[in-house]
Amino acid sequence: MSVQAYDPLAGERSPDAPQFDVFLAGTVFLDIIFTGLPAMPAAGTEIWAEGMGSCPGGIANLAIATSRLGLRTSLAAAFGDDDYGDFCWRTLEEQESVDLSRSRRFEHWHSPVTVSMAVHRDRSMVTHGHPAPMPANEMIGKPPRSRAVIATLSPDEPLGSPDAPCSWAELASRDGALIFADVGWDPSGAWSRSVLDQLEYCHAFMPNATEAMAYTGTETPRDALYAIADKVPLAVVTDGANGAMAIDSTTGEEAFVPAPRVTALDPTGAGDVFGAGLVLGTLCRWPLDDRLAFAELCAGLAVQQFGGSLAAPGWGDIADWWHEVREAAPHGGAYGSSLARRYAFLDRLVPTDPVGAVRRAAATIARYADVGMAPPASGQRPEAPRPSPEGDEPDTPRAPVQKE
Repeated sequence: MSVQAYDPLAGERSPDAPQFDVFLAGTVFLDIIFTGLPAMPAAGTEIWAEGMGSCPGGIANLAIATSRLGLRTSLAAAFGDDDYGDFCWRTLEEQESVDLSRSRRFEHWHSPVTVSMAVHRDRSMVTHGHPAPMPANEMIGKPPRSRAVIATLSPDEPLGSPDAPCSWAELASRDGALIFADVGWDPSGAWSRSVLDQLEYCHAFMPNATEAMAYTGTETPRDALYAIADKVPLAVVTDGANGAMAIDSTTGEEAFVPAPRVTALDPTGAGDVFGAGLVLGTLCRWPLDDRLAFAELCAGLAVQQFGGSLAAPGWGDIADWWHEVREAAPHGGAYGSSLARRYAFLDRLVPTDPVGAVRRAAATIARYADVGMAPPASGQRPEAPRPSPEGDEPDTPRAPVQKE
């Protein structure tokens, strides 16, 4: 019998509360990740990878990150009617507890695919896909009530455009949702300042340092932070291993938090995991220092694993980490003591392993080679990995699908 999933927002629930905590829209890719490559293959050659994982990617990275933290998440995306689409849909809905009521399946539209190859802690990717058969606004219609939406700012489909009908994010905002905005890399190099005009409709903006400086025309991440804080209530700038800084004008707080020391293996999806942690902390009304520290921890746990959504931590992973840090602090030197002080707020969240806490779940088509499971005996039916949508068997860690 499964147990109720751990709910960090349990104290905020009420009969008239929004149906979802987070609503998202975007493109889902099938990600196929090869790990442990000694080098990229030369033309006309073949090399073997030590590990491989398969999982939903793209916007699914963010949806899985928020869901694993206990946020009730709904995703609107186009899915093909191929086996890749079946796999991504099943993994998101059954294993990761992501609501897909605003998503649609389309006949004769194949799922976008990305192959990622990890070499020496960096990665190269090859992607193939076609535009979605239907615009997001048409597919979604009126979005469900949610506490927050996470949207990517775009010059092509701007928020608040007088020449276009309200976007799904604007409709959600009118219904009480906070808009947490992100922005993608600009391959044109234009970095148009007009993109930031859309922040008028947003509660938070979470760019990385390079993006923040490029869009604001500033020379340091801190100068970029102040420029952004003039435009949005919650301004956040992430700076990789250097940490993150933020200003929350609604509470009058300003904070800088260094990132925990980790051995980073794959940065894929780290920004999504950071955003998920920040959204959770904001919805829970934590102090700004704690929000940044928690988001940095989530990202730090993610980059120690390979592969986007596979790496997103659950509360079980966070509890495991905190218990180790707390136990090691007395003999961990100045850094260990500092880490224990910075994350002492976790004691009120995970004093023990929370009931129903989920850990990273296996999500792979090639389940035997990558989970370390032995194939069944001849003539036996293979047993599929059991999904854990409600945190089933919370004391049993779920191994990542790829070898490190």
